Amino acid sequence: MDQDDAVKVMEGVAHVVSTLSRDQQQELIALLGEMAAAESNPARREFLEEFPEGFGLLDDLS
Repeated sequence: MDQDDAVKVMEGVAHVVSTLSRDQQQELIALLGEMAAAESNPARREFLEEFPEGFGLLDDLS
């Protein structure tokens, strides 16, 4: 994937995540945790584990 396109996709994801309600954010964090626990690929598992912090979900809940 082109780097510029990847950045646009990630910005879009960040925007959508920022519009979620508090309950939806908590549900997403729980789902990401379940997905990370089931992931066998180390790189994908790391991405899933770091997603909540990287996209500001943990900051929004404090």
